[in-house]
Amino acid sequence: MKRVLTILFIFAIIVGALAGVVFASYMVGGLAEQYLFTGASRLTNIIFLMLVFVMVIATMLTLAERKWSALMQNRIGPNRARIALPGLSDKSLAGLPHVATDALKMLFKEDFIPATANKLLYNLGPMLAFAPVFALFAVVPAGPSVTIFGQRVDMVVATPDFGLLFIFAISSLAVYGTSLAGWSSNNKFALLGGVRASSQMIAYEVALGLSLVGLMLSFSSVQLPTLVGNLAAELGLQTGTGQARYLWQFTGEGGAFDVGVPAWGFLLQPLGFVLFFAAAFAETKRAPFDSPEGESEIIGYFVEYSGMKFGMFMISEFVEVVILSGVISVLFFGGYHLPFGGNWLANLEVMKENGWLYGTVLGTFFWLKVLFFCWLQLTIRWTFPRFRYDQIQTLGWKILLPAGLINVFVSGALVLWDPSLRLLALFGLLEIGVIVAMTLYSPEQKGGETHGHGTHGAGHGHDDHGHGLPAHATPAHAATTHVGHADTHPAGVPTTAAAASSH
Repeated sequence: MKRVLTILFIFAIIVGALAGVVFASYMVGGLAEQYLFTGASRLTNIIFLMLVFVMVIATMLTLAERKWSALMQNRIGPNRARIALPGLSDKSLAGLPHVATDALKMLFKEDFIPATANKLLYNLGPMLAFAPVFALFAVVPAGPSVTIFGQRVDMVVATPDFGLLFIFAISSLAVYGTSLAGWSSNNKFALLGGVRASSQMIAYEVALGLSLVGLMLSFSSVQLPTLVGNLAAELGLQTGTGQARYLWQFTGEGGAFDVGVPAWGFLLQPLGFVLFFAAAFAETKRAPFDSPEGESEIIGYFVEYSGMKFGMFMISEFVEVVILSGVISVLFFGGYHLPFGGNWLANLEVMKENGWLYGTVLGTFFWLKVLFFCWLQLTIRWTFPRFRYDQIQTLGWKILLPAGLINVFVSGALVLWDPSLRLLALFGLLEIGVIVAMTLYSPEQKGGETHGHGTHGAGHGHDDHGHGLPAHATPAHAATTHVGHADTHPAGVPTTAAAASSH
């Protein structure tokens, strides 16, 4: 019970902190619009959205990954770093001091540069790996546009007409950092990691683009604000736009609490969501797609980097986790919109009179979605083992790519058949059912395929040699063979000399 209360208390602190920063971002943006110039809130959004939200969450994920992996593996996790102050020296503070120690270690650690490295490209690699990823969040709308101090405040840095194309173009630049890092280090293992990273990017970039074509067909736009849409209450119309509208609305007439099936991307494009998440997750180069930096194989493209240069490679991975979570929330889960009750909330008098309150509520909801998908990525990272390199290429070229092509053709046909997207949503619900059934399906283990000592040619279960008993083995032979395969005592000592020689 104490642990449950502790978790609820921490969750309340997180929600309160998110709401406080969202409130501050709206208020500062309103003041900037009022006293500086029109569009000044876009500059303040760079500070709040990209430097505060993205960087702080990415920094805290370095600790969250350690704590979550420790919880999954029944370990304590980071608890050795302490603060030498009265009353705090004997407290681990949930591992928070480790974040500061990591930063200090990277800042003051010796910056070693190999003598045979190409110094220009060697120094450029970490920048090219970090900067493009960081710039992706500039087009992600993190909250509604509201009126504060008589000024319109947009919770986004930039709204180009080519929003999705911007994501594709900038995200593809990050691979140059890893490739150059591997090549410029003049290290064969680093070069192998860089080559693996570039080939992996090529394999999944095509599937990544195809996974979103169906979404573009559904909403006839590549602009992220258009894909997110506006509520009917915000537009003064009977129905909203983008993912803010309902495909089927059951209640909510006349200002009542509205409930229905929203036109969220994952309902219209469940296969597209799975393809996009898999392809984008593979491009982050995190387990189980971390063959470019497999520590056990010593092929990491950053093997020759130390100090803050290595720190930039590491933090760029966690920034990618946050960016991917934000993009998924916007494209497939309604962005900052609620699944129901959105029009009712927007019609409340207190929300109409206080735009900052309305923006704070929906902005906080958006960041909670982002944190959920960050948690999901950490869970996947510590659940699956590393895929082999050939398995990664097979998944990208032979599974995701054909599935993406099929999804494009089926989505286009259904959108032409029914522009209201209801038929596409019904087909999407069918796809969700199939995906869930395939996930839950587990073929029963056949009786003859056991891992023990089989009696009809079954393998021994420890290695590839089989050590199975032939079908014609006599009982005496079977008994002798069974004794010969008794591996070890608990202490690791062979039971007999025959056991030792039999292997």
